[in-house]
Amino acid sequence: MNLDLQHLTVSVDAGVANLRLNRPKRANALSRELWSELREAAYALDADPSARVVVLGGEGAHFCAGVDIGMLDEFLALRGDSGDTCAGRASEQIRRIILDLQEVMTSFERCRKPVLAAVQGFCIGAGLDLAVACDLRYASADAQFVLKEVDMGIAADVGVLQRLPRIVGEGVARELAYTCRSVSGPEAAELRLVNRCFDTPEELAGGVQEIARELAAKSPLAMRGTKQAITYARDHSVADGLEQIATWNGGMLASADLDEALAAYREKRPGSYRD
Repeated sequence: MNLDLQHLTVSVDAGVANLRLNRPKRANALSRELWSELREAAYALDADPSARVVVLGGEGAHFCAGVDIGMLDEFLALRGDSGDTCAGRASEQIRRIILDLQEVMTSFERCRKPVLAAVQGFCIGAGLDLAVACDLRYASADAQFVLKEVDMGIAADVGVLQRLPRIVGEGVARELAYTCRSVSGPEAAELRLVNRCFDTPEELAGGVQEIARELAAKSPLAMRGTKQAITYARDHSVADGLEQIATWNGGMLASADLDEALAAYREKRPGSYRD
């Protein structure tokens, strides 16, 4: 990968891509530049065969404190200074910006590889939007998940209200959205917002790397097909989902990965798959 990143770091080792928000002095708040780099990195990791699993985390004490206040000020200024005298066209411009920001979050959901979020410290506002766009979420006990937008006088608009109810259920999602209360790492595990809570950030980092390495050792084609099927089934009927997976396996059952998996099983050894 040849990426020119200022606010993200990325490295790939043994199939595991570690992607880290790198604005620790601002609690990894999402600036305009960071939004753009996140999309670029998601597309690049999706296309890189050597990256089989992505671990998304934050440098420093926090995962992500939400939208950077400077970017929020720029966005709000569009209400009265969009350069267009027509209120309808000015509103359309704001809508296009929101759709573009939604696309950044969705790029991680569309990434064919499993994306694991490792959350320590703050996971607030848009940080939570980012986390719920990932396949799996893990937290340390000091994590603080906050769906903050109602307290800011707005409705969250880049994905959390659409994805969170499918993760924790509608009732819990409504409570978190309406109250804007903080959810700790242990409570997040109880609510199934995260798959597991680790005691410390250090244990979180080590534990998530172990899980990522385990996933990276599996058949990449099978992993990609499974992710696509689950995401597709979430948004379609059971009948549609069955049709989709039949079409996928109609082609993928001819893969060398299946032959290798069966041979490894018979020979009682780990499988060895190409990228």
